[in-house]
Amino acid sequence: MRIVILSRNGGLYSTRSLYNAARRRNHFVRVVDHMNCDFLIQNGRNSIYFHGQPLRGYDVIIPRIGHTVTSHGASVIRQFESMGVASILPSESLFRTRDKLSCMQILSKEGIPVPKTMMVNNSSQFNLLHNKIEDFPKIIKLKSGTHGLGVMKADNEHMLLSMMEAFYGLKQKVILQEFIEESSGQDVRIFVVNGEVVASMVRSAREGEFRSNLHRGGNAQKTDISEEERKVAVKACKILGLHVAGVDILRSNTGPLVLEINASPGLEGIENTTKVDIAKKIIQFAERLVKDRRKDG
Repeated sequence: MRIVILSRNGGLYSTRSLYNAARRRNHFVRVVDHMNCDFLIQNGRNSIYFHGQPLRGYDVIIPRIGHTVTSHGASVIRQFESMGVASILPSESLFRTRDKLSCMQILSKEGIPVPKTMMVNNSSQFNLLHNKIEDFPKIIKLKSGTHGLGVMKADNEHMLLSMMEAFYGLKQKVILQEFIEESSGQDVRIFVVNGEVVASMVRSAREGEFRSNLHRGGNAQKTDISEEERKVAVKACKILGLHVAGVDILRSNTGPLVLEINASPGLEGIENTTKVDIAKKIIQFAERLVKDRRKDG
């Protein structure tokens, strides 16, 4: 099998882990920086170029697309898809997950439990509407942040209004979300591959911090999950069309709440914490994806 890993940096842990897993299974694999890809679109014979050279004859791509280059990254995926190349991350699924508000809208419509969330687009209405989320503290999030960046906690109304005034002044779109106090600064990362939970860990915020992201100094431990948590994670991925994803949930008094879904989840934290070779499982899924497409074709 001939594989392209779309990644800005071949030295990143996740990229190296996937590359090595593919080579161990005797596949040809190439790391391609998607920001250096160009397209030719013509009469159903689309092509893609990397540093001016055509990329041809590949079976599957494994996209590792960062938040800051979502639009171009999705275009690269779509170009490969138009050429008949399989992708473990569909372009439309990437778009669905990167906008936090849209993702919450889709999941909530399909009955997936999520924290109470709102966006007030008109600043003049914020004073009137923010109390729809009743209690403090409240969480403020940029619509498209990552690794805990752009996530803040307002402990009182004065703090909330000051933060929102700054965001409105900068013309930044943010969402407001209820704070789940009983989660105690913890969330659970559930890793799903092809409709199956392959690993899970609980992440805990460091002292004085409410964000549990490992990039923010949090720590992680392997954890078992309930059948309800497993079902919620798998269903959420199915709704969004994700074959590979990291699903972050909060354990609330009312049950699991989906906090966020990552379409290009990092492997370092969860592989080192759980000792599960997730990269191997992703490559095995890519093999099945290509095999099924060949059978259907």
